[in-house]
Amino acid sequence: MKTFAEFGLEPKVLQAITELGFEESTPIQSKAIPIALTGTDLIGQAQTGTGKTAAFGIPLVNKIPVTEERIVALIMTPTRELAIQVSEEIGKLTRYKGLRSLPIYGGQEIGRQIRALKKKPQIIIGTPGRLLDHINRKTIRLDDVQTVVLDEADEMLDMGFMEDITSILKLVPENRHTMLFSATMPTNIQKLAQQFLKNPEHVSVIPTQVTAPLIDQAYIEVHERQKFDALSRLLDMESPELAILFGRTKRRVDELSEALQKRGYSADGLHGDLSQNQRDNVMRKFRDGSIDVLVATDVAARGLDVSGVTHVINFDLPQDPESYVHRIGRTGRAGKEGTAWSFVTPREIDHLHFIEKVTRQKIAKKPLPSIAEAIEGKQRVTAERILEFVENDAINEFKAIAIQMLDQYDSVNLLASAIKLITGEKKDVSIELTPEDPIRAKKRKPDVRSSGRRFSGGPFGGGNRTGGGSGSSSSGPRGRSDSGRGDSRGGYGGRSSSSSSTGSSYNRDRDGQSKGRTEGRSEVRRTPRPSSDE
Repeated sequence: MKTFAEFGLEPKVLQAITELGFEESTPIQSKAIPIALTGTDLIGQAQTGTGKTAAFGIPLVNKIPVTEERIVALIMTPTRELAIQVSEEIGKLTRYKGLRSLPIYGGQEIGRQIRALKKKPQIIIGTPGRLLDHINRKTIRLDDVQTVVLDEADEMLDMGFMEDITSILKLVPENRHTMLFSATMPTNIQKLAQQFLKNPEHVSVIPTQVTAPLIDQAYIEVHERQKFDALSRLLDMESPELAILFGRTKRRVDELSEALQKRGYSADGLHGDLSQNQRDNVMRKFRDGSIDVLVATDVAARGLDVSGVTHVINFDLPQDPESYVHRIGRTGRAGKEGTAWSFVTPREIDHLHFIEKVTRQKIAKKPLPSIAEAIEGKQRVTAERILEFVENDAINEFKAIAIQMLDQYDSVNLLASAIKLITGEKKDVSIELTPEDPIRAKKRKPDVRSSGRRFSGGPFGGGNRTGGGSGSSSSGPRGRSDSGRGDSRGGYGGRSSSSSSTGSSYNRDRDGQSKGRTEGRSEVRRTPRPSSDE
């Protein structure tokens, strides 16, 4: 791999990269940056988490003069979360150069964005729908755009943004530099590239394995009504620094985050029904470590790239193998090891085997953590925290009282009491979660087409990647029976009871339902978009 110093970047850009801790470029960066620096159109194919943002962000920031006061660069992303993430990365890269970038996305007050546009940003990062709103309001003009980046292009087309993207690109000067990044290259992406890119260079970084080798994957077979107590034990045994917990529905996310808080865990939920301010607040708390566990649906977690995620836990299995790969890819990044756990009910074992087959990865079966293992895990982490303080020698002000206490009490009893106090005790409260129907694998062969990503039959059908695991089921609405609500009580050894869910089905929430826009009039006609861009 090349070092960033070898690319001939501006000193201020290189300084920002160095302070971010980057030393060597990733494979996609090594291939893409030299081409992008020449101004040649580019198609970059690589999976998420491989450093694509820096692959286009570094050459983009490098070539824009700080004296520029026009919008000269446009980056399009499929979701608001990814727009925010890319904006943050661009902001870090421009720290010393002093360029201005602005994320534009639905869900945020448009008046606020209009006021921000008056500060003359050079780089706009936006979702197609909200970009069109601004274009039609004439608050954004693309006449001076010199560089266009289509990030996660396959996601944007899968979400139905082809018409919007085409309308926007027709408004950008033809004499421009265009870069397209996508995890896959289905026919519609190829047609888009042929229409809007000029003699592009194609660089590709395809992993030999579908899932990252640095992620330790395991599953626990557990009945639906026992899942939450199993989760409590697992969290205590593993003591993750930062964990993302995936639920299948918005209802599940709400119930799980509330239940974890009741048990004394630092957790919060993220799904499509939250306002943008609520989503931003949750993500800010997760990034700064105010909460340890982020509970999320697949759609809400798309585009998230938070450093330091040590664990991914699938409380509910996703609907399809691709969503599984996407989920566990939130950990094990930047060369660090990660751990992925999945809870699998007995009726979902066939579905797990289907995921193993498609991802070509064996997932190890582990036993349910015991109460003793959970307690030991909590104590181990507390002991490690105490030793950190001892090694850092930041305890001088406490030594006097420690000596006094040692004169009066046994040292072992004192230390044991301190460990107990720091460890704390989880609250023994009754927890009730609404059961989810198991996902059953349909006995049909996967329909692997040119994109290599679509599957036919049952929960794998529909051919639409946007649903992830939370809202892409092809089945129709189901009736809900309240008689099937489970009742999981007590702590680790508490009694759990649940009425049988046989013959009952539950109405699944949809994270990513289409909603119509009500903001402003649009001169460009378009179909309703998923909630991720509203």
